[in-house]
Amino acid sequence: MTGAARGLGRAISLALAHAGSNVALGLRDVSSAADLVREIQSMGRKALPLQMDVTRLDQISRAVQGTVDRFGRLDILVNNAGIAPENPAENYREEDFDLTLAVNLKGTFFASQAAGRFMIRQKSGRIINLGSQAGFAALPGESVYCMTKAAISHLTKCLAIEWGKHNITVNAVAPTFISTPGTDATLADPAFRADVLERIAGLHRIGVPMDVAGAVVFLASPAASLITGHTILIDGGWTAR
Repeated sequence: MTGAARGLGRAISLALAHAGSNVALGLRDVSSAADLVREIQSMGRKALPLQMDVTRLDQISRAVQGTVDRFGRLDILVNNAGIAPENPAENYREEDFDLTLAVNLKGTFFASQAAGRFMIRQKSGRIINLGSQAGFAALPGESVYCMTKAAISHLTKCLAIEWGKHNITVNAVAPTFISTPGTDATLADPAFRADVLERIAGLHRIGVPMDVAGAVVFLASPAASLITGHTILIDGGWTAR
């Protein structure tokens, strides 16, 4: 699990532990997840906090190797780490562009590569990428983020086809706005929140982390063994309108 410390990463880590998994926690700051480790251990599962800044290929490699050393295998990778600097396209800064691609795309690809090498050897694995409805619908002020999330959906297809012969499935989930520490400030604006609720055309509610975590657990489970190369939209009907 990359980006495991808070928000969706935390919820997915807990959901996987509740479903019976030991969890390796990839963290930009390895000291940031003491409470999460205790919660996972309280379920009778093992938790392994790992230094894993996904912009650093050396940290990706060490984290994946550390997971295999500790647990003996690597069955599931959840690529959750992502950032979304906002700015109109005409004002977007090169440093924000480079960092967004480094985290959202480069990090996802090379974490998948590192995990995929072990999964190929063990002839099985599940990779679940965190996309976004932003990969399917334009969000003003977020052109670069939208671009990276559209790319995640296509990367998901490419890896699924390439690695299917090794019994590895690769899928993605694409959430709408989810109430997390990262979105709380934005959603606190009454006008913005009302607009989001209107655009979530089917259900008219803001998502909660478990809406996403449940889909990830499903994709990681034997019940999803014939699903690969697919992006599941978790958007309450936003893109159906």
